[in-house]
Amino acid sequence: MTSQVTLPIWIFLLLLAITAWAVLDRVMIPSVRWFLRRRINRVLDEIGSRLDIEIRPFQLTKRQVLIDRLVYDPKVIEAMQAHAQETGTPREVVQAEIQSYAKEIVPSFNAYLYFRIAYWLAKKVARSLYWVRIGLYSDDQYASVNPDSTVVFVMNHRSNMDYILVAFLAAERTTLSYAVGEWAKIWPLQTLIKAMGAYFVRRNSGNPLYRLVLQRYINMSTKEGVCQAVFLEGWLSRDGRLQPPKLGFVDYMLRNFRPEKDRDIVFIPVGLNYDRTLEDRTLLRALDPTAKKRSMFFVMKTTIWFTCRNLWLMARNKWQRFGYACVNFGPPISAQEYCREHDFTFSELDRKSRFLEVEKLCKGLMASIEEIVPVLPVSLVATVFLEDPEEWLSEFDVKAYVHRLIEELQSKGARVYLSKRSGEHTINTALNMLKLRHLIVESDGLLRADSESLGVLSYYANAIDHWRHHPPSSTPEG
Repeated sequence: MTSQVTLPIWIFLLLLAITAWAVLDRVMIPSVRWFLRRRINRVLDEIGSRLDIEIRPFQLTKRQVLIDRLVYDPKVIEAMQAHAQETGTPREVVQAEIQSYAKEIVPSFNAYLYFRIAYWLAKKVARSLYWVRIGLYSDDQYASVNPDSTVVFVMNHRSNMDYILVAFLAAERTTLSYAVGEWAKIWPLQTLIKAMGAYFVRRNSGNPLYRLVLQRYINMSTKEGVCQAVFLEGWLSRDGRLQPPKLGFVDYMLRNFRPEKDRDIVFIPVGLNYDRTLEDRTLLRALDPTAKKRSMFFVMKTTIWFTCRNLWLMARNKWQRFGYACVNFGPPISAQEYCREHDFTFSELDRKSRFLEVEKLCKGLMASIEEIVPVLPVSLVATVFLEDPEEWLSEFDVKAYVHRLIEELQSKGARVYLSKRSGEHTINTALNMLKLRHLIVESDGLLRADSESLGVLSYYANAIDHWRHHPPSSTPEG
């Protein structure tokens, strides 16, 4: 029993590694997992106590469980069998295809990551780039919304910053689930976006199986009360104007909606505007059919150069924010009340009739968004210079015209973010921004639009152009 045993060094190291792994697997990992789970649960309890709309159990369900629910959804199974029979493809192959779509769509929401990392990051980025303001928000209106309802923020789409801005501003009240385009399916962005509860969609996909899986997921999450954010225009505005609404996502939410049985769906219009949109020139370029497509190398090079240049300016205390980013929240619109007022049920309508009713609702939502799009300084100043692009104006003339324009828009009910106390300073800041970007030129103390930048100026003026054709309001807004 006391005799020595000699082992080769490699066997000794192997035994040592196995022992270390056993200790780690049986003792250390369970302890760490228990500690982390307790910490995360404590954070979730703290977050849940302060949210107006609590995190739904659906969001905390394991991702694989949701994928299985989606793959074995009765309507998906029915479509799978029909597709297999129609094309002669084995059912197993079709099911594997459906499973790949489900894995692509279903997010892996991580509440700890959402509130402890993503929220902090979104707040830092938004406030570093812009002076962020909420121009219109009524606590009284939202207090009346049933907390058990499915809340859907419907908004205009100005910039990819919209994701960050609205998620940051809404995070004190709820979590948001977004639909994100395929542009973001790159590592590590893809993992981060899915962990924040967002899901990827293939724009304009004609694949009926894919569309059905997407529709069933949206329907499923809506029924379970997951708070969602929908860009009603479907994509970024290329010319700065509000675009006609796309019906797909709203139709997916409402096609099986039964107001007397299902939880209410409450739409909250959101209007966004920026003094500077980071993608403005890229979006305008997309309107030019003769423009050559930029390579990925060019895009990466430009992005890196833009980032490095701004970081260098920050380091030298010469960097300036990109102006204001403002969000207005409109009055909530209940789907239950909408159905009662118009005396119909979405789930009982045939496809053609349902689309007509969804279109009417979406146009109404778009009109609500139009009413609350913030009027910001750069849009006002750009409008002034576009009245006569060849005319030279003094700063006094510009400011006088801006104030006349503000009075005109306010008489029509527009929400103008320009206080009387700081109006002079705000207009000066907007003028300096346009000068720095060479959108206006200066000579002998006079200013006019740069002839090569009329498209960019129009982009910002178009954001508020709908107000120029708006009838006067009986209750002007300040």
